[in-house]
Amino acid sequence: MSRTVINTDKAPAAIGTYSQAIKAGDTVYISGQIPLDPKSMELVEGFEAQTVQVFENLKAVAEAAGGSFQDIVKLNIYLTDLANFATVNEVMSRYFQQPYPARAAIGISALPKGAQVEMDAVMVLA
Repeated sequence: MSRTVINTDKAPAAIGTYSQAIKAGDTVYISGQIPLDPKSMELVEGFEAQTVQVFENLKAVAEAAGGSFQDIVKLNIYLTDLANFATVNEVMSRYFQQPYPARAAIGISALPKGAQVEMDAVMVLA
Protein backbone atom coordinates (compact mmCIF):
# COMPACT_ATOMS: atom_id res chain seq x y z
CA MET A 1 0.00 0.00 0.00
CA SER A 2 1.33 3.41 -0.90
CA ARG A 3 1.79 6.12 1.70
CA THR A 4 1.59 9.80 0.86
CA VAL A 5 2.77 12.61 3.11
CA ILE A 6 0.24 15.44 3.45
CA ASN A 7 1.63 18.89 4.13
CA THR A 8 0.17 22.39 4.05
CA ASP A 9 1.41 25.81 5.11
CA LYS A 10 -2.17 26.60 6.24
CA ALA A 11 -1.55 24.52 9.39
CA PRO A 12 1.40 24.68 11.78
CA ALA A 13 4.58 23.05 10.56
CA ALA A 14 5.51 19.83 12.35
CA ILE A 15 7.58 20.62 15.44
CA GLY A 16 9.01 17.13 15.74
CA THR A 17 9.67 13.93 13.88
CA TYR A 18 6.23 13.51 12.33
CA SER A 19 4.15 14.52 9.31
CA GLN A 20 1.02 16.67 9.43
CA ALA A 21 -0.82 13.66 7.98
CA ILE A 22 -0.21 10.41 6.15
CA LYS A 23 -2.57 9.04 3.51
CA ALA A 24 -2.56 5.25 3.25
CA GLY A 25 -5.02 4.01 0.64
CA ASP A 26 -8.28 5.92 1.24
CA THR A 27 -7.49 6.60 4.90
CA VAL A 28 -5.80 9.76 6.15
CA TYR A 29 -4.24 9.84 9.61
CA ILE A 30 -4.04 13.44 10.79
CA SER A 31 -1.43 14.12 13.45
CA GLY A 32 -2.30 15.87 16.67
CA GLN A 33 -2.90 19.58 16.25
CA ILE A 34 -2.39 22.07 19.05
CA PRO A 35 -3.61 25.69 18.91
CA LEU A 36 -0.63 27.17 17.11
CA ASP A 37 -1.26 29.98 14.67
CA PRO A 38 0.33 28.63 11.48
CA LYS A 39 1.84 32.02 10.57
CA SER A 40 3.40 32.96 13.90
CA MET A 41 3.78 29.42 15.33
CA GLU A 42 2.61 30.89 18.65
CA LEU A 43 -0.24 29.60 20.83
CA VAL A 44 -3.48 31.56 20.65
CA GLU A 45 -4.86 32.77 23.98
CA GLY A 46 -7.99 31.54 25.80
CA PHE A 47 -9.57 28.10 25.80
CA GLU A 48 -12.33 28.78 23.26
CA ALA A 49 -9.87 30.47 20.89
CA GLN A 50 -7.50 27.52 21.31
CA THR A 51 -10.28 25.08 20.45
CA VAL A 52 -11.24 27.07 17.34
CA GLN A 53 -7.59 27.19 16.24
CA VAL A 54 -7.22 23.42 16.63
CA PHE A 55 -10.30 22.85 14.46
CA GLU A 56 -8.97 25.33 11.87
CA ASN A 57 -5.63 23.49 11.82
CA LEU A 58 -7.37 20.12 11.42
CA LYS A 59 -9.54 21.58 8.65
CA ALA A 60 -6.49 22.85 6.76
CA VAL A 61 -4.80 19.45 6.87
CA ALA A 62 -8.02 17.64 5.92
CA GLU A 63 -8.48 19.93 2.92
CA ALA A 64 -4.83 19.49 1.89
CA ALA A 65 -5.52 15.74 1.83
CA GLY A 66 -8.56 16.26 -0.41
CA GLY A 67 -11.21 15.85 2.28
CA SER A 68 -13.38 17.75 4.72
CA PHE A 69 -14.75 17.36 8.23
CA GLN A 70 -17.58 15.25 6.78
CA ASP A 71 -14.92 12.64 5.93
CA ILE A 72 -13.56 12.40 9.49
CA VAL A 73 -14.61 9.12 11.08
CA LYS A 74 -12.65 9.34 14.36
CA LEU A 75 -11.64 12.31 16.46
CA ASN A 76 -9.50 12.17 19.59
CA ILE A 77 -9.56 15.17 21.93
CA TYR A 78 -6.97 15.70 24.65
CA LEU A 79 -7.78 18.22 27.38
CA THR A 80 -5.73 19.44 30.30
CA ASP A 81 -8.99 20.30 32.09
CA LEU A 82 -12.10 18.18 31.45
CA ALA A 83 -14.20 21.05 32.84
CA ASN A 84 -13.73 22.61 29.37
CA PHE A 85 -15.54 19.74 27.65
CA ALA A 86 -18.80 21.68 27.20
CA THR A 87 -16.90 24.40 25.35
CA VAL A 88 -15.34 21.78 23.07
CA ASN A 89 -18.83 20.43 22.26
CA GLU A 90 -20.14 23.92 21.48
CA VAL A 91 -17.22 24.79 19.21
CA MET A 92 -17.34 21.35 17.56
CA SER A 93 -21.00 21.94 16.64
CA ARG A 94 -19.82 24.86 14.45
CA TYR A 95 -17.65 22.51 12.37
CA PHE A 96 -19.45 19.16 12.20
CA GLN A 97 -22.88 18.01 11.09
CA GLN A 98 -24.52 14.65 11.68
CA PRO A 99 -23.49 11.95 11.40
CA TYR A 100 -20.77 13.00 13.85
CA PRO A 101 -17.48 11.11 13.94
CA ALA A 102 -16.68 8.60 16.63
CA ARG A 103 -14.85 10.47 19.37
CA ALA A 104 -12.82 10.11 22.53
CA ALA A 105 -12.10 12.84 25.08
CA ILE A 106 -9.11 12.23 27.29
CA GLY A 107 -7.97 14.23 30.30
CA ILE A 108 -4.21 14.58 30.48
CA SER A 109 -1.78 16.49 32.67
CA ALA A 110 0.07 18.51 30.03
CA LEU A 111 0.36 19.21 26.30
CA PRO A 112 3.21 20.56 24.14
CA LYS A 113 3.97 24.28 24.50
CA GLY A 114 1.43 24.60 27.34
CA ALA A 115 -1.60 24.11 25.08
CA GLN A 116 -4.92 23.35 26.77
CA VAL A 117 -6.31 21.21 23.93
CA GLU A 118 -4.99 18.93 21.20
CA MET A 119 -6.86 16.82 18.64
CA ASP A 120 -5.98 14.19 16.07
CA ALA A 121 -8.25 12.54 13.54
CA VAL A 122 -8.75 9.70 11.10
CA MET A 123 -10.39 10.55 7.79
CA VAL A 124 -11.65 8.18 5.09
CA LEU A 125 -11.91 9.52 1.55
CA ALA A 126 -14.56 7.97 -0.66
